[in-house]
Amino acid sequence: MYRKVFYIVLAISFCLSLSAITPLHVRAEDVVYVYGPGGPYPAMKEAAETFGKQQNVKMEVAAGPTNQWIEKAKMDADIIYSGAEYMMTDFIFAMDGRIDETMVTPLYLRPSSILVRPGNPKKIKDFPDLLKPGMKILVVNGAGQAGLWEDIAGKDGKIESVKKFRKQIVAYAPNSAVAKKMWTENKEIDAWLIWNIWQVANPDIADLVP
Repeated sequence: MYRKVFYIVLAISFCLSLSAITPLHVRAEDVVYVYGPGGPYPAMKEAAETFGKQQNVKMEVAAGPTNQWIEKAKMDADIIYSGAEYMMTDFIFAMDGRIDETMVTPLYLRPSSILVRPGNPKKIKDFPDLLKPGMKILVVNGAGQAGLWEDIAGKDGKIESVKKFRKQIVAYAPNSAVAKKMWTENKEIDAWLIWNIWQVANPDIADLVP
């Protein structure tokens, strides 16, 4: 299921992500400061490194929960990327008018996925398996995923699916980084509903079920 899109600010960011380079009038010693959430960080870091080498510009990418970087971003941010449309809107307000809304550009879709324990011991094949009695599920309640589990649980148009799924949730994480910590520390959790990038970035702690 594709529900959210990444957003990034400034025209340079579009070139950065696609590696379609447009010459920039910057000195080699200049630094381009980039800020955003942790989920898209691996892709943004790789894009920034590629762009920096091609343009001879130093790129600094800071990622994580918003409260860890927002105040510094107000002082020196050149680019802001996001993990959801509503999150970018929140950033626009939080940055106190420093973001040019006309420059916000959607880049690509990303799928939600079910992360399971290595080897998939519960044999989870699709979302309906999460509604089976006894399943213990972790979700992120915010940080680009507000309402995600509800949208997925209700996609069949049945309120009973939402009710069943909610009863299976044993942990609500405020952001993906905290969710990862919960997942690694609580081995009783069977499944983790989140964006697929978290398995791509952490293949040793979870397998992926589309």
